[in-house]
Order: sequence, then C-alpha cells, then structure tokens
Amino acid sequence: MSNPLLILRTSPQTVDAACARLQEVSAAHKFGVQAYHNLREKMESKGVPFARECRVVEVCNPRHAAAVLGQDIAISTALPCRISVYEENGRTVLATIKPSSMLGMFHAPGAAATAQEVEDTLVRIMDETCRA
Repeated sequence: MSNPLLILRTSPQTVDAACARLQEVSAAHKFGVQAYHNLREKMESKGVPFARECRVVEVCNPRHAAAVLGQDIAISTALPCRISVYEENGRTVLATIKPSSMLGMFHAPGAAATAQEVEDTLVRIMDETCRA
C-alpha cells in the first residue's frame, strides 16, 4: 500500500534484528532512542490478544528538536520521530511519517528546512538499517 505521507522500507532481517540495528544506526546519526515500545507485549500484558509483531522506536536529535520547538512549542506534540518496525506479508517493514508532512501542519515556515534535514537523515537511517 502506497501512502505519500509515509517513508517505507523493507528489510530481510527479523523484527528483532532490525530493531537492534535501527538503534545502532540512529546513534551513529546522532539520533538518540527516547523510547522503545513492543506493541504486542504491551497489548497482551493488558489482556488484549495481538498476534502481529510491531515495535515502535522513538528517536530524536536534540539540536533539531530545539530548532523546531523554537518556532512553535506546539510542535512538541509531533516529537519525537517514531519509526515502526513490523511484519507484513512475511517481511519486515520500517515505516515513519514524513517529518516534512508532519511539521507542515503547524505552518511554521522556519521549521521546514529542519524538517527536511530530519527527513533526509531518517531515510538514511532506515536505508542503512535495512542493509543486511
């Protein structure tokens, strides 16, 4: 399924391996992991059966975050960047919402260049993560 608001990549790795690699690659690009969510484990711990593998890795670069938050503190509702790693039709998929699209909702023209820089870096992070 194609969605112009998403960046999608596929990986030959397992979800676990892709998540571990994603955290390493993010750090190499100066994006720290703020949180790691295993959705299946979380839902099952609440008594809700969920068979699919799906992890959400929240990453952030403090310099970029400070730049956009200086434009509009409401942008904090869109931070940090989230990269989902899940199984789909027998393959591992990495997906994120394009920062340029997300920050475009705030009409903060000064944030556009930073959003594009973050987006370009997320593409590199996802591409490097997917290389086996």
